[in-house]
Amino acid sequence: MQLTNKIKSITIGSFDGIHLGHQVLINQVEAVVVIERNGGYLTSGYRRSNYLDKPCFFYHFEKIYQLSAKEFVEKLCIDFPQLETIVVGYDFEFGHKKEGNTTLLKQLFQGEIVVVDEVKVDDISVHSRTIKHYLKDENLRLVNRLLGRPLSIEGEVVLGQGLGKKELVPTINLNIYDYQLPKNGVYVTRTKIGDEWLESVSFVGIRQTTDEAFAVETYVLDRELGEVKGRVTLEFLEFIRENRKFNGLKALKTQINLDITYTKNYFKENR
Repeated sequence: MQLTNKIKSITIGSFDGIHLGHQVLINQVEAVVVIERNGGYLTSGYRRSNYLDKPCFFYHFEKIYQLSAKEFVEKLCIDFPQLETIVVGYDFEFGHKKEGNTTLLKQLFQGEIVVVDEVKVDDISVHSRTIKHYLKDENLRLVNRLLGRPLSIEGEVVLGQGLGKKELVPTINLNIYDYQLPKNGVYVTRTKIGDEWLESVSFVGIRQTTDEAFAVETYVLDRELGEVKGRVTLEFLEFIRENRKFNGLKALKTQINLDITYTKNYFKENR
């Protein structure tokens, strides 16, 4: 028997970020149905399942957007034949041109519909769009509070300039896609290599002092790593400073050392 044949309760949404508001919905059901779009995510694609302890099923938006509200509900009932309960947020919309809302969902679905009220933190509505707004505003601490966890991105290790190891500090350069990145600058981070989380300081932005290329790179504190390959995850813990151009590599290295000192003090104070 397929897993979907056993599931009696689901929640539906984009679940971008799996933030505190999403978690209220998810905690009430057996499985999660994700409406997947392309790019610009806080947490993209299958990576949502990293923050879930329940089955996660994906409906790609491009394949369902022409379904009417009625057809969408019919699809849910076919895909989940034992479905009894659907949990959604108060602002849930569905069907072609968003013709459906929670009122129509109650009319179309024969089982129970649970509508979850707006979730707030310090009177701030918890929405992915709100989190993205504060992310651009460098308010990382608030972003992480609304997420209920540190902002996280994942990327493939790529070759950098080669300057770090020779002239500055050795960094791991990452190719990042499908993510809404934080504001350009330097951050206290943790870097996951394999199964190990390591204390680090990371840079996001245009390398203004050197090749003027966009980069996401991380320096792991006090660790000789050798060659790193594959996928690496970054967790952003605190914003240190904005990106800027320095008068040569010597001045840049001086600032990097200050960033490293700041990061070491952060971890010392937050252990």
